[in-house]
Amino acid sequence: MTEEYIRFGNKKLRKGFTTGTSAAGAAKAAAAMALTGKLIDSVEIALPDGRMISRPLSQRELTAKGAKAAITKDGGDDPDITTGLDIFAEVTVDDTGEIKLLGGEGVGRVTLKGLKIPVGEAAINPVPRSMIRQNVRAVLPEGYGASVTISVPGGEEIAKRTFNPRLGIVGGISILGSTGIVNPMSEDALKESLSLELKILTSKGYDEIIFAFGNYGLQYLKDAGIPNDRVIKTSNYIGFMLEEAMDQGVKRVLLSGHIGKMVKVAGGIFNTHSRKADCRMEILTAYAALEGASQETIMEIYEGKTTTAAVEVIEREHLTGIYQRIVNNAVRRCQNYTYQEIEFGAVLFGDESRLLYMDEKAKEFIKEFQKK
Repeated sequence: MTEEYIRFGNKKLRKGFTTGTSAAGAAKAAAAMALTGKLIDSVEIALPDGRMISRPLSQRELTAKGAKAAITKDGGDDPDITTGLDIFAEVTVDDTGEIKLLGGEGVGRVTLKGLKIPVGEAAINPVPRSMIRQNVRAVLPEGYGASVTISVPGGEEIAKRTFNPRLGIVGGISILGSTGIVNPMSEDALKESLSLELKILTSKGYDEIIFAFGNYGLQYLKDAGIPNDRVIKTSNYIGFMLEEAMDQGVKRVLLSGHIGKMVKVAGGIFNTHSRKADCRMEILTAYAALEGASQETIMEIYEGKTTTAAVEVIEREHLTGIYQRIVNNAVRRCQNYTYQEIEFGAVLFGDESRLLYMDEKAKEFIKEFQKK
């Protein structure tokens, strides 16, 4: 796979590779060297979509029990704080048939519930875990296993400048990535691209548009059988896209969003990036109080670190009226933001695109969009 680029407006930005890809490649290289006793300079890495990429090793050595390799994280033109870090994997091959993953120096450890990784485990997300196992398995003889330790020297210091401390991930960075590829995010270029995308639709005469806040939103719409020819992934720029929609004569908008972003819009936050504003737990706490939750439950939601954790409490305590409040207030905020010029409906969902609530307007919109 050669270098790939993405165009945002007039800018050509180079794609990069995730920490997960770097870890998987380092692990595969270390496993291969541990088996053969010979050093190598580069490694072929399988991505989740089946493509293969080649990455050079920044460090490599044979150890007393196996081998160790590193790949330098290259985020492309994305302003990624982890770019330049060496992602190490130390591998010991055994005959257990299992591949064990461990987190070493500079890799965070999960201390709170509500994340995708259990408490006590290294902060290596599910897709990178799968990538590491798949790539190591590719070089192991049948019946063999391995112990893989991922480490990131300097990761603990870098993690202080991420959101890991707020999520209860301590001691280092997270090993992340859902596709293995980093798509660069230039804010001005992205806004320009989003505006152009909307112009293409309105120039076709479309005045009913769907705004999906992220990948979960796109997946829900796909599963609902809604054609993607009127769907725009807004990312964090909800307010910007509402202004563009007004300027371009859009009459109706269906909002499709994960609770983590929709609750921000319900609170009047129209740039949903966590650096701009984040009062998700405060809003959920207020809605829980309005639903009659106990003081103990309110505090449990308030002290939670993620909306995933909050959803568990909400459903355990039968407070699902909170979902309706989120949708109703998000719609109201958007209507006010657009001076009542645009009609809105909203679909709210949780992890894995699980439907939590949709209002009547959303049901109408979806039926109409399914026919088109």
